[in-house]
Amino acid sequence: MKITFNTLGCKLNFAESSAIGKQLFARGHQKAKTGEKADICILNTCSVTDVADQKGRQAIRRLHRDNPGAHIIVTGCYAQLKPEEVAAIEGVDYVVGANDKHRIPDIVASLEAMEGDAPHACEIEVTDLANPKGRLSEGGMTFHPYYSRDDRTRCFLKVQDGCDYYCTYCTIPMARGKSRNGTIDDTVRMAQQAIDEGAKEIVLTGVNIGDFGRSTGESFIDLVKALDNVEGEVRYRISSCEPNLLSDEVIEYVAHSRHFAPHFHIPLQSGSNEVLKIMHRRYNRELFAERIQHIKKVMPGAFIGVDCMVGVRGETEEMFNDYVKFIDGLPVQQLHVFPYSERAHTRMVEMDLPKVKPQEQKRRVDVLMQISKQHLEAFYRDHQGDKAIVLWESGREKDADGNALMSGWTENYIRVTAPYDRSCINTFEHITI
Repeated sequence: MKITFNTLGCKLNFAESSAIGKQLFARGHQKAKTGEKADICILNTCSVTDVADQKGRQAIRRLHRDNPGAHIIVTGCYAQLKPEEVAAIEGVDYVVGANDKHRIPDIVASLEAMEGDAPHACEIEVTDLANPKGRLSEGGMTFHPYYSRDDRTRCFLKVQDGCDYYCTYCTIPMARGKSRNGTIDDTVRMAQQAIDEGAKEIVLTGVNIGDFGRSTGESFIDLVKALDNVEGEVRYRISSCEPNLLSDEVIEYVAHSRHFAPHFHIPLQSGSNEVLKIMHRRYNRELFAERIQHIKKVMPGAFIGVDCMVGVRGETEEMFNDYVKFIDGLPVQQLHVFPYSERAHTRMVEMDLPKVKPQEQKRRVDVLMQISKQHLEAFYRDHQGDKAIVLWESGREKDADGNALMSGWTENYIRVTAPYDRSCINTFEHITI
């Protein structure tokens, strides 16, 4: 059967979509080509904001319009949190919760057995659907390891799932369940398999990867050390890691490791301690600043990306100005900024705190985005002329004269281009930036 995959949201979703595709293609199904009508459409959704839900609905309608008669399977966090809403959208045949994605190959097998019969009434498979808040039950909280192979170079390795933090603004624990992971041995085996298949860069992904080991009695630093001992021409990147879980030991180890890149992504969410308390974050800004300074002390050229939220309930203009001064004074390279979005069943919507108007939220986003632009440009300027190692990834761009270019990333996440050379794709090269 011809199958199309559409994935919204985080790297974890992409890793899971890729793993499902790998299973389906191994059973003889084919990926629908661009413009080709699909027999089955699989949509992996996000629900981190109202905008994410809206994108999910738009994607469903587009798939139904472009693939008349196709079976549409919707999975992911939106499907987990609002299954009945998703099921009511025209064209949807199956709604599969975030923790039931591993069942999709069997659903496809059942559709194949139908031999092209018309779509039936929508069926819903969601862990603990009876719970009005969509929280995953204990029985539904298994861990299903995945790694993606969507391109020849970068691989997203799922090392952890779920979160126990329950920040006041966040629905992820409801959609993903409690923190859990596989064993270090199993995770290392997955990494080795990815390397054997040609992966040159592996990104460790999860909902809260610094919490790795909670379900196996291990630790994140032990995982980092074990992966670093894997033989092969490969480098690792650590995706989003909570500042209170990014220990000095992890930072020191990465600084002297064989395979880990000097690249960190650390969620701050707010630079105001008052707002961090409203959010129920497990750190203050002083601890965050300590982590940043420690990274830069042992890895001066490290790239640090930061998640920032603005406009939560109770965030006054004075708090925001304090936030701006704090983040602008840190040696970070890029800010990923998004406005607060009210989410049903979160504690923040029940707080008796003043709301920030949408136009003011947008203004605050723009202020932080300008800071991000300035920091990133300064980082690039500071590293011109440096020696670096780039992994060439693709050749889909052209320069002003129409000549083909290839692009890649240095170990500290500087994007570079050079004249296209097919023999260089998926190889490391020592360069001067």
